[in-house]
Amino acid sequence: MPFKAVRADKTEAGQDVRFVQMEESELMDGDVTIRVSDSTVNYKDGLALSGKSAVIRRFPMILGIDLAGVVETSSHSGFAPGDEVILNGFGLSETHFGGYAEKARVKGDWLVKAPQGLSRREAMAIGTAGYTAMLCVMALERHGMTPAAGPVLVTGAAGGVGSTAISLLADKGWKVIASTGRGSEADYLKSLGASEIVDRATLSAPGTPLGKELWAAAVDSVGSTTLANVLAQTRYGGAVAACGLAGGMDLPATVAPFILRSVALLGVDSVQRPMPDRLEAWRRLASDLDRAKLAAITHTIPFDQVFEAGRKILKGEIRGRVVVTIG
Repeated sequence: MPFKAVRADKTEAGQDVRFVQMEESELMDGDVTIRVSDSTVNYKDGLALSGKSAVIRRFPMILGIDLAGVVETSSHSGFAPGDEVILNGFGLSETHFGGYAEKARVKGDWLVKAPQGLSRREAMAIGTAGYTAMLCVMALERHGMTPAAGPVLVTGAAGGVGSTAISLLADKGWKVIASTGRGSEADYLKSLGASEIVDRATLSAPGTPLGKELWAAAVDSVGSTTLANVLAQTRYGGAVAACGLAGGMDLPATVAPFILRSVALLGVDSVQRPMPDRLEAWRRLASDLDRAKLAAITHTIPFDQVFEAGRKILKGEIRGRVVVTIG
């Protein structure tokens, strides 16, 4: 039976991204076939939906870096028909057909069973953004950072990673400083647990190699000059978990924070993350994340509004998380 999908095709003029009807026989190889119920819109999805970015590495390509659904058929020993599953990363929407489709066929080794008590829609409200936020929290903890060390800064605070990180960190007892360019979101960020709001302009302009020591730790999803300034103002022995590049891929920094203040830069990847870390992150999200706060940062859209949501997220007009109802 035909199914609906958002597919990108390579053309002489560039990329053609649109809704299409596809057959199950057109799906890529895999040992688990899923009836997709929900997906989400991340910054990377916005780039792919624009048809102007190089994030897609194989054509044709079904977009969507996240999916949740129910197993229809499986030859993988770990999954059976009826299992509710989640998938983030592993090349979805880059080299393997992604979640913006009513059907998906993937490798069972990539899948995580939905944690008990977490609905598929809640899993997509978390999505790659929230899952990455938890990986950042885990990275700081593994480096020995605790609330006793001092405040933690979260950049891109009103976005998906930032919103989830604020909630998780505040609930763990951290004093959270939220950096945003949207002053109108101050009340929203404080409702998630932020104690202080700073204008992102104070971090996005070129700064000095070392600044005043203002925070003990940070979660950064912006990169570029912002990350350089975050590092320069991190306290002695502090750590910064870096997971994004919304402000750019460059890092115009010096070695001063590293060799004079013993600041650690912790890189956080979510795409190829080993399965033990994935399982731990999702277990903790199911147990630690305040569901009322999750609901407060989430809104749901029908599948046919995904292009509009993609445009908005690139303009910085999305607050929190967007769940896309696929089927």
